[in-house]
Amino acid sequence: MSSAWPAADRPHAQSVSTRRTILIALGRGDTGPALAGLVDDDERVRATSLFALASASALDTQAATALTHDPSPRVRRALAEAAASCTSVLLDALLVDDDYGVIEVACWAAGERADPQHLSALDAIARRHPDALCRESAVAALGAIGDPAGLDAILLAMSDRATVRRRAVLALAPFDDERVDDALRVALTDRDWQVRQAAEDLA
Repeated sequence: MSSAWPAADRPHAQSVSTRRTILIALGRGDTGPALAGLVDDDERVRATSLFALASASALDTQAATALTHDPSPRVRRALAEAAASCTSVLLDALLVDDDYGVIEVACWAAGERADPQHLSALDAIARRHPDALCRESAVAALGAIGDPAGLDAILLAMSDRATVRRRAVLALAPFDDERVDDALRVALTDRDWQVRQAAEDLA
């Protein structure tokens, strides 16, 4: 890719913070510098570049897909965050990323998009992922989507650790099911006061 920067302002002559500032500013209008920034050596510049492109609705599926293979978890987490409002970012690869932080943010983005196509992946994360933050984020996303197919995983999360149980109680709100009433009654006697409070708010 040829450089989109003026000769006097090429990235090698700039500090990282300056390069990031320029990318944010230019990304709102002239997308050339941000496109160049996607292949910068510095992960912070790449992350900032993708945000600039996403905010300008200029991050296409091809570029977004390439970024799912970026070696930096920081960049992939930024991509997952951008996915909440940028539908050109496909969440499938991010939901099975090697980095737990990427998966957590990708689950949040799936909930923000409320797209039922990710129900299977979210269900698997909520049930079996080894990281509690990922399980919690997946449960929240299932609640945000509100599809009955996600209810079983939310109910199972009611027996998880306290932080996940709190999120599971809140995730029950969209569902009209006898099992939800039963789960809330149990939650009213939970050993964690925040779980009990959340259940009281919904009961």
